[in-house]
Amino acid sequence: MHPTPRRSRFDPAGFSLIELMVGMALGLLSVLIITQVMSLFEAQRRSTTGSADAQTNGGIALYSISRELQMAGFGLMPITNPSLECNVVTYGGTGITGIAPVSITDGVAAAGVDASDTITLRYATSQMGGTVSQVSSLVGNAATVQSNLGCQVGDATLASAGATCAFSTVTAVSAAGVSPITITLANTTNVLSSNLGCLGQWNEVTYAVNQATGNLDRTSVVNGVSTTVPSVVGVVNLQAQYGISTSATSNQIVQWVDATAGGIWDPALITVANRNRIKAVRVAVVARNAKIEPAAVTTACSSIVLAAPTGLCAWDATSALPNPIALPFIASPAPTIDLSPADANWARYRYRVFETIIPLRNVIWAKGTL
Repeated sequence: MHPTPRRSRFDPAGFSLIELMVGMALGLLSVLIITQVMSLFEAQRRSTTGSADAQTNGGIALYSISRELQMAGFGLMPITNPSLECNVVTYGGTGITGIAPVSITDGVAAAGVDASDTITLRYATSQMGGTVSQVSSLVGNAATVQSNLGCQVGDATLASAGATCAFSTVTAVSAAGVSPITITLANTTNVLSSNLGCLGQWNEVTYAVNQATGNLDRTSVVNGVSTTVPSVVGVVNLQAQYGISTSATSNQIVQWVDATAGGIWDPALITVANRNRIKAVRVAVVARNAKIEPAAVTTACSSIVLAAPTGLCAWDATSALPNPIALPFIASPAPTIDLSPADANWARYRYRVFETIIPLRNVIWAKGTL
């Protein structure tokens, strides 16, 4: 047998330089592919999560506004000569600034400011619902009534006598069992021979988009003290329209209108007759995905008057129109959503739009007395 030849210790062993370079190239290529896949996955995850957040935020914002709007006008009792007929209102140093159940301030696009609407609603918190009693006499600041109406010291009061109304504050209530029953007021202007009701707290609540923070803010004014808190994050636009009837005594909506500044529905110019024609509010809330995309992914609304519009729209305008068979056709263009004044890159975000109609039920219940 021949002996097995021994390998020289100088014979080559292991990987060659070329093999190492090929292995490193393959490894780097694998790392690059994995990085790209992870980056794509992360972008998709952020987009999906952001869209879900926008959907949640928009839904919560719309629910909050809708829930509180249903209270608008609570405490304005449907009686003979109701407070909804007031066109002369004395506020008596209460800090209260209005009696209209709901007011919309139409957004006006200006430099760096988005054309987002503002909604202000007003309602009482009285457990008696603002039940009224006739004021039979007035001695000093003590008004004699048939019932104390569940009044408590500090409550806001409303005295109504048709076209004239007056707010005040309760400073004292006669003790139980004491006759006559009296309610002492801080201010007694226009109180004698009126219907007096205790409102508890008279709330003035305003919902508005804060462009600086991207929040939907809720500002509450109670007895002249104002408090603003962020209600929902990620809301960039709010649009609203009045649903109006032909007269105060009708509950059938015939048209949807904007509260255009300088127009007849401007809160500063609206008449009592027109104010009482407002029977519902239609609201659109626009929530934004926080992730900015590399290129434009959203377009402006294609139409505010046609069916099935595309782009960033408040709603299909034809869905807001009254039945053309039952009523004369009245145009009701949808509000325009314009985000460009506030953000030059608005089209690189994804949005969710939520809209609903809220009947002003406390105004509807009062129609028989208007």
